[in-house]
Amino acid sequence: MGARALRTSLIASGLALLGFGSYWGLARAPAERHMGEVQRIMYVHVPTAWVALLCLAAAFAFALGFLATRRWALDALLESALEVGVVLSFLLCVQGSLWARPTWGVWWDWDPRLTTVAVMLFAFLGVLALRGFVEDPVRRAVWSSLATILAFADVPLVYFSVRWWSSLHQVQSSPQTVDAAMVLPLRLNAIGMLLLATGLLLVRARLASLRLSAELAPPPEERGRAAPASAPDPLGIHAARGHA
Repeated sequence: MGARALRTSLIASGLALLGFGSYWGLARAPAERHMGEVQRIMYVHVPTAWVALLCLAAAFAFALGFLATRRWALDALLESALEVGVVLSFLLCVQGSLWARPTWGVWWDWDPRLTTVAVMLFAFLGVLALRGFVEDPVRRAVWSSLATILAFADVPLVYFSVRWWSSLHQVQSSPQTVDAAMVLPLRLNAIGMLLLATGLLLVRARLASLRLSAELAPPPEERGRAAPASAPDPLGIHAARGHA
């Protein structure tokens, strides 16, 4: 399977699973005993949270990998993981507000879980802003990798906040504490969200690597003296350019 077919199949499979899982959660799964129908947003909200944290954890790993190896493919993956993670984190905040209004009576509360998620969103938005302001690709890659490592310190706080501090938000559930009829749509949407996010991450990484290839190309006056280069690899710019 080619790279383009892989990206397409990941996105299509993710959308199909999300569609089926959402249908099952809305039409087939029972309403929650205490929250009633409003609980059904959890079939999207919880997978969004899981995959957002996974994307930001991947960004952290790509940042460490780039600093250790100076491989430009990892910088392209870092950029894509940051963007997908930030979009999912924003959707997480929106979904949480839609759930909080009928459940808590407010759109927002400075609860430990909500506060740490907001800090996480703005921290990684700051990393993306840094990437946008720095034109030199070497400085951009190094500085944003360091900033990603610093911003990632909030990600474990998001996960453990409901366990470490008194919170309005419930503690993480498990298959043993969730009705069996609710587990299936949660799992389908979690897998679908993961496949969709992975496909989008690879699409965005390809665009980032093509831009990097253009940025790292020799100036026009030097191209005649440079050895001919093969077409850029979307996820691995030539090894000769792989050291910052």
